[in-house]
Amino acid sequence: MPAKPDSALSRQNHGWLSGPENRAFAWLALRLPTWITPDQLTLLGFAGAVVAFIGYLLTPGQAAWLWVVNAGLVLNWLGDSLDGNVARAQGIERPRYGFFLDQSIDVVGQFLFALGLGLSGYVRLDIAALGLAAYLMMTVQSLLRAEVTRVFHLATAGMGLTEVRCLFLVANAVFYFIPPRPFEIAGLVVTYADFFGVIWIAVNVGLYVLTMVAELKSLAIEEPPRQPAPEEHRRK
Repeated sequence: MPAKPDSALSRQNHGWLSGPENRAFAWLALRLPTWITPDQLTLLGFAGAVVAFIGYLLTPGQAAWLWVVNAGLVLNWLGDSLDGNVARAQGIERPRYGFFLDQSIDVVGQFLFALGLGLSGYVRLDIAALGLAAYLMMTVQSLLRAEVTRVFHLATAGMGLTEVRCLFLVANAVFYFIPPRPFEIAGLVVTYADFFGVIWIAVNVGLYVLTMVAELKSLAIEEPPRQPAPEEHRRK
């Protein structure tokens, strides 16, 4: 059924980890002190992104800073995932304010993370930038879908921000124990990290196209092509 433009925006999360994550945070939100506000948790999440950025900047020559990056990712996850849960648990939701703030901070955090990753030397800066662009394509698409369906999808093909953070937690551990070594392929000097970065870009672009086609088919059924109005009606 077509969504009404003025209907409330609902959230839908089909991420692989969404089940245990939602139960854990719903339980924790009810037990946090009431003086902890959603905005404070949003700030904590942003602070985690800054910690991850600084950690990446310090990794050249000292790989142990990768564990600081991972600590920043955990902080970012806690703050970003708990703020909405606390607002709902305390009955103090501000849907439009919270949505705008959360999405705005997420974009800045993703920019800092990608920039730090590129400057760390573990992944080429151009690949990190393209990876960020591909991920932001998916973010924009989720916002477009929210506008036309009034459902905000937090994950695509089982992958949301939580799953992405987990992937990078694992990747940072691999970087620490198996430092990327450059090799040449087709005249380009790359590392295994660059190779997986290209796969990340291709997967995100592919998901974007597949989701776009699927959503357009659904919308075309809800809004079939219309015949042009008679000429006399157009003149009026």
